[in-house]
Amino acid sequence: MRRRTAWKALAATVGVLALAACTAMPTSGPVSAGDPQVTEPGGVDLLAEGPTQDAPPEKIVEGFLLAGAAGLADDFVVAREFLAGEARSSWEPLAGVVVASSQEIQLTSPTQVTLSVPVTARVDADGRYVEAPADARESVTFDMVQDDDDQWRIATVPTGLILTRPVFDSQFRSTPVYFLSPDKQFLVPDTRWFPNKNVASYVVQALLAGPSPWLRDAVESAVPDGVDLVPGAVTIGEDGVAVVELGPQAAVLGADRDLLVAQIEASLRVPRVGSVQVVSGGVVLTGATTPDLDRGALPSLNVEFLQADTLVELAGTEVAAVPDVAPLAGLGAASPARSEDGSVRVLLTQAGLMTVPTADAPGELLVPGNDLVAPSVDRLGRAWTARTVPGSEDPTLLAAAPGRGTVEIVVDWLAGRRVQAVRVSRDGTRIAVVSDGPDGVAVDVAGVMRDDEGTPVQVGEPVRAGASLTEASEVVWVDESVLGVLGRSGAGSALHLVPVSGPTEVLPEMADVVSIAGGRGERAVLVATSDGELFRSDGLSWVRVAGVEGASDPSYPG
Repeated sequence: MRRRTAWKALAATVGVLALAACTAMPTSGPVSAGDPQVTEPGGVDLLAEGPTQDAPPEKIVEGFLLAGAAGLADDFVVAREFLAGEARSSWEPLAGVVVASSQEIQLTSPTQVTLSVPVTARVDADGRYVEAPADARESVTFDMVQDDDDQWRIATVPTGLILTRPVFDSQFRSTPVYFLSPDKQFLVPDTRWFPNKNVASYVVQALLAGPSPWLRDAVESAVPDGVDLVPGAVTIGEDGVAVVELGPQAAVLGADRDLLVAQIEASLRVPRVGSVQVVSGGVVLTGATTPDLDRGALPSLNVEFLQADTLVELAGTEVAAVPDVAPLAGLGAASPARSEDGSVRVLLTQAGLMTVPTADAPGELLVPGNDLVAPSVDRLGRAWTARTVPGSEDPTLLAAAPGRGTVEIVVDWLAGRRVQAVRVSRDGTRIAVVSDGPDGVAVDVAGVMRDDEGTPVQVGEPVRAGASLTEASEVVWVDESVLGVLGRSGAGSALHLVPVSGPTEVLPEMADVVSIAGGRGERAVLVATSDGELFRSDGLSWVRVAGVEGASDPSYPG
């Protein structure tokens, strides 16, 4: 027998409960002053029910899954009532989550029940979300036994939870945990997904545990080794003050207090928390001056693009040539890129990657060849690119700096793959690489390791994002932790918002898009079409940028 009805009802219940607070709107009476403060709605509490008398094996499994979905509210007490023997005490519900689009329960033998789910994502015990490919599935078999009262119970149970998407979205939230760039100038996000209940404690515990393995060698932390959260939780008062008590005191007070507090305050921007007080052994650390670290959001800068043989910028509604740039006729110019301060400008030409020529100096050829991907300039003045055709040599990324030569970085995980696009994050600690190979398209994000002078020396093992994409050709950073990827995930080609850790979102489809620009949030995303028009996202649709014709290769700094 197959059962889906209960989970459809549960998803509907989530929506009904979320709307319940809106059902008592008065229709008469005097006008009264209201509280204009808008607060974020709390999560929906699901109610768990224990096993029913004489329920068959498949109903016991169904009830267990429902109770597990509601278990964050009661610490999984009711869910354990469906388990038998050692499984009741050994089950670890928060050791991970499988996020499923649906659940299908089937009795496959008199003592076995099989659960089959299409998987959309997996979240590990530390809150790291990994999107699953479009065709991913998982099957779990529950071994059933009868107790002394002839009631069916579950003898073997998978580690973690299996939740449908509506339930997961109502019970978990994404939140960045912040670490430091090696030069202590930027806060670098490591996005995690934690239960809504006690989310502040989960965030601080993750911060103390350190960054994810893929990011660990590219960032630093002001948290000393061995520091713990005392007594294991963050307390939040009615006034919204979150008290974070750390120990041992000697280690905490010996740390760089300003940076430590900055990391904690940035990470604890979660519901119910209005301010943060960091304490150790009765000493309040928040009295120090918290440094003004950059969180990676690109300031309001003009987009630049090519128009015929001229590099132009869009300032408001006016298009004008970029000052001090010489004519580009005859170069075969494409894909301009620049640093945030404009000190390094590069583009692709027929000869290769070169600096943009000015009235005072010709362009400097940085990387020869006509097989290079569009460049990305990091905040330390290095222009990154790669060759589009893998050769017999080790796969490499190239980071060139005017007057300082080119660094070739061997990247083992690109072996046998063809690089389509690269883009360095604004903080300079991460690089997004789009490639294709025998297993299809991949959108990977990896940490960038540098020496003491900021020269890149290595790219770490990546984390995979956007697994639902079947094609991809361009990538930009839309904000500090979300990529914009031009590609395909269904029937049509479109721009996708791809979090480094989270579900891919498809923006409204736009015909004939050939290039994209991003870096200041979703509403600043620009696309260029094959006929030279620019369109800007307004979140719900694409709006043409008036007065722009013949545009190609738009770009923000980076």
